[in-house]
Amino acid sequence: MALCLLWLSLLAAHPRASAEQVSPQRSLVWGPGLRSDVVMPVRYFFIQAVSPEGQNLTRAPSGPKTFKVSIKALSSKEYIRIHVPNPLDRNDGSFLMRYRMYGSINEGLLIDVLYGEEHVAQSPYLLKGAVLHEYCDCPEEDPETWRRTLSCPTEEPQATADFVPFPSIDLQRMLTEVPKRFAEKRGAIVHYTVLNNKIYRRALGKYTDFKMFSDEILLSLSRKVRLPDFEFYINVGDWPIEHRKANETPGPLPIISWCGSMDSRDIILPTYDIIHSTYETLRGVTNDLLSIQGNTGPSWSNKTEQAFFRGRDSREERLQLVRLSKKHPDLLDAGITGYFFFREIEEKLGKAPLIGFFDFFKYKYQVNVDGTVAAYRFPYLMLGDSLVLKQDSPYYEHFYVALQPWKHYVPFKRNLGDLLEKIKWAKENDEEARSIAKEGQLLARELLQPHRLYCYYFTVFQKYAERQATPPEIRDGMELVPQPDDSNSICDCKKKTNLKEEL
Repeated sequence: MALCLLWLSLLAAHPRASAEQVSPQRSLVWGPGLRSDVVMPVRYFFIQAVSPEGQNLTRAPSGPKTFKVSIKALSSKEYIRIHVPNPLDRNDGSFLMRYRMYGSINEGLLIDVLYGEEHVAQSPYLLKGAVLHEYCDCPEEDPETWRRTLSCPTEEPQATADFVPFPSIDLQRMLTEVPKRFAEKRGAIVHYTVLNNKIYRRALGKYTDFKMFSDEILLSLSRKVRLPDFEFYINVGDWPIEHRKANETPGPLPIISWCGSMDSRDIILPTYDIIHSTYETLRGVTNDLLSIQGNTGPSWSNKTEQAFFRGRDSREERLQLVRLSKKHPDLLDAGITGYFFFREIEEKLGKAPLIGFFDFFKYKYQVNVDGTVAAYRFPYLMLGDSLVLKQDSPYYEHFYVALQPWKHYVPFKRNLGDLLEKIKWAKENDEEARSIAKEGQLLARELLQPHRLYCYYFTVFQKYAERQATPPEIRDGMELVPQPDDSNSICDCKKKTNLKEEL
């Protein structure tokens, strides 16, 4: 964390540092992927190019030399398959390195970070002791040790606010009321009990297929740290569902959801979308919170000076956006790629061809309009280096509380009444627009690191467990959710070597 802040300060202090010269010794390498005891689906770390004068470079070095990374078992007696793609150029002189392990190592990893043929910073990096892959069921027994290892923040403002209406949680009341109030009407509730770090659940309703995502994060987290014993209900539908106010009688129930709203009392977790994409990075998805950082299109000055939108017809304002685009094609390029809610409009408005998400960032301005609830593409847009124009919305995700309009994004009215005006402002105030885009991107990079998502989930579960008035139980109809089979790789859960590097 300290190195990250140092990097940001140097970046601001030396915006014109040359991209032609790199000092491998002065360049910086940091991140959780340099620690053996931080277990993630995909491990990652960062490289910052620094000049011989000690200035952070603000664009990738040119010439034949590049940053290269090799990762292998420290002992010649061990073999492991590791997917090690090239570092991702983040278009600002920094690089993101990812690697996925398909097995575990008992005696450690050797990581070489090179610029040309020279070692960078403190390379080679030795990850001593056991380095476990994602499917190892080897939880850290002391949650506070795990939190310190990941540098989890001491407080999550949204989680703190979400629990204010719930100083105590009556599990018997939940057992009685939740099925009647929510499961029978909405049919998208999953009831979980975590006991002795085992996951049990029962589905309540017809529309609970998305339980595969809540299963996924619970199992993954329980393999890394011992979870508290607790019993909860998660809403796997789109909309937040608890609308009672804190001072009403009876009061609200602590339902967990992936999206919140100004008129609901749901407790919010990072969305299934960003969690699943994190879990499947370098394997089953194209877009994820890491890969997007190295695929942000041309440099700012070479981006097309239009606002851009593509998406489904999940809200009336999206149709309105297309109409604006037809009238003002010089300002806005918007299209609907799939019709489900307003099929009768398709012939009139037309259907736009699908476009790869990375190609969005060929455009200088990105328009974010709600879908059925908050548009779950918003985190990915924030991680690009285009300016995000965000519709005013009653919906929010777990990290919105940290964002400020006109500092991290440009707001526009819910009815789109001032959108064209905001696009014109951005075109006429290019440097300020670029500054807002960069501020938003830097904050998103910090808040949306994969290990921070795991920290957030654990914080919510811990707060929930602390408020239970009675012990959780395995209820009738619950079944054990088994861990994935890991027969192809032996996991050694001996106490791992504690390294002292900071993240």
